[in-house]
Amino acid sequence: MATQKLYAGVKLREVRTGLGLTQKAFAEKLGVSLPYLNQMENNNRPVSTGVVLALAQEFGFDVTELSVGDSERMVTDMREALADPVFADNIPPLADLRLTASNAPALARAFLELHRAYRQTHERLASLDEALGREDARVQASPWEEVRDFFHYCDNYIDAVDHAAEGFADKALEAGEDLREMAERILSKHLVMVKFTDTGPLRHYDEAAKTLSISTRAPRATQDFQLLMQVALITQDQLIEATLDLARFQTGAARAIAKIGLANYFAGAAMMPYRRFLSTAHEVRHDLELLAERFGTSIEQVAHRLSTLQRPGAKGIPFFFVRVDQAGTITKRHSATRLQFARFGGACPLWNVHRAFETPGRFLRQLAETPDGARYFCLARDVSKSGGSFKAPVRRYAIGLGCEVKHADAVVYADDLIAGKQQVFEPIGISCRICERVDCHQRSVPPLERRLKADPNMRGLLPYEVEQ
Repeated sequence: MATQKLYAGVKLREVRTGLGLTQKAFAEKLGVSLPYLNQMENNNRPVSTGVVLALAQEFGFDVTELSVGDSERMVTDMREALADPVFADNIPPLADLRLTASNAPALARAFLELHRAYRQTHERLASLDEALGREDARVQASPWEEVRDFFHYCDNYIDAVDHAAEGFADKALEAGEDLREMAERILSKHLVMVKFTDTGPLRHYDEAAKTLSISTRAPRATQDFQLLMQVALITQDQLIEATLDLARFQTGAARAIAKIGLANYFAGAAMMPYRRFLSTAHEVRHDLELLAERFGTSIEQVAHRLSTLQRPGAKGIPFFFVRVDQAGTITKRHSATRLQFARFGGACPLWNVHRAFETPGRFLRQLAETPDGARYFCLARDVSKSGGSFKAPVRRYAIGLGCEVKHADAVVYADDLIAGKQQVFEPIGISCRICERVDCHQRSVPPLERRLKADPNMRGLLPYEVEQ
């Protein structure tokens, strides 16, 4: 199989400008001519092996950042946006989308923002009676989507917050305290009284009375997480606010949601400090149950943390992580792999994460192949959450975790699946509207990039045929 050429002009320019070097000085350090560097930065030529090695040797650059980044995400996002019926027959070829994402990422982001604004306008018009007469009826980006995209394009890794959380955990270890003890002690220093109660919400902080209430009906891992989240909001406010300033959110609501997200990030990173967690993950070969036991966390928290191990110079296996509800709606998503999830609607029905609800308490394994030929090992499990009492609702979710097959040797769950010679890879996609498979028996809607043919005298798997 031919090796895929690496075009990373935007990333090369970012490295050079970050170092404060001219093209001439940068070319000399990389051992290439000035015209050659210019062609690589403009994606007229692929990045050579010699340049990749020079980046690592001369500047200590993590070369894996050249191949996985914003470009793949933007291509996937643009393809999904262009599957909107409004574009009809005016869909650019995939090669053009890749060129746009690589050479003009600002234009690609502007297009995605424009489509999002159009979609929200369409939805608002569909419920015009509700919007009429309201002063805030103007179109705004959804705060939730804005925050989701912020974490999405940060690789779900926030370096400053991650290091701060790791420092907090290291101090607890040095002091011989567990995280709960240290969190309660620090909150006490800030005159905050902590109460554990079996009534009320999961967490409630009364700022006036300086009282924090945590529900005892939640599992211990959830209680600790909420306790650490409050520590972050009180002790890491300056760092969080500085991070929010850099993000430049469009609305106050988005900023408020992101602040909660960053406090949650701190809590998770404190419970599973980067270096110790990464080392233990390699030691136990990413056994989610062992990791949950050693770090006092839930399986969902462990799976989510594994997908965030993207620290430059100390990266873990690039995992994807997703959580879906019973309707198939994606409620959490992140991918450090080429596999990118649908921004709108549900995931591919052939993916094993949807079957996890049928087998509670069990891990489901799957070898899967996407239309671009990439092959993945996928793990799925239900993570239903009790409300803590008979009348409290049970929240039912399933999580999916996976990596490219080339990394599966480091994952304990893949042992007997990868060892066999007769491996069967199930065909999966991102969403039906942009999936290129023409013979899928689970297709719900036709692919909008292909022409359809309907024959009233013949019926196959579908009531139409997708032209090749």
